[in-house]
Amino acid sequence: MAVSVGDRLPDVKVYTMTPDGPRPAQTSDLLGKGKVVLFAVPGAFTPTCSDYHLPGFVLRAEELRAKGVDTIACVAVNDAFVMGAWGEQRSVGDAVMMIADGNGDFTKAMGLELDGSGFGLGARSQRYAAVIEDGVITSLAVEDGPGLKVSSADAVLASL
Repeated sequence: MAVSVGDRLPDVKVYTMTPDGPRPAQTSDLLGKGKVVLFAVPGAFTPTCSDYHLPGFVLRAEELRAKGVDTIACVAVNDAFVMGAWGEQRSVGDAVMMIADGNGDFTKAMGLELDGSGFGLGARSQRYAAVIEDGVITSLAVEDGPGLKVSSADAVLASL
C-alpha cells in the first residue's frame, strides 16, 4: 500500500556518495527536518530522467528554495556509485541531494514500486514528487504513466 498525504516518511537506510565513498544514512536524518522536495526516478542515466526530470530540479532549485524548500532530493533504485556519477555528469552540485536506494528498501516502504522487468530494468521506483514537512508527507504526486505531468519541478513549484 502506497504512502499517503499525512503519513510519516518511512525511516529506511539509504546511501549517499561522498568523496570517501558511499555513506549509509537514514531517510529520517536526510529528509525528516524542514521542508523537503523529494522526487523519484525509475533510473539514473535513463532518457526522461536525465534529460528532463533531474535537470528541471537543478534549474529550478533557487526558485524552490525561495518558496521555503530547505532540501531537494532525488532518489532512485540505483547504487551510490551510479547516483554519484549521474550527479557529476549532470552537474548537480549542491542543488540536489542524490540518494541511492540500491536494494529498493525505501521504495518498497513507500509502496511505490515499479515492475520494469518488461523493459529490462527490474524492480524500480515509480516516478513521483513529494513535499515533506518535518518528516510528514504533505503532498504526493505520482505519475500514472510515462512523462512528467505531475512530478516535474514546474509542477512542484506550482503546487507550493
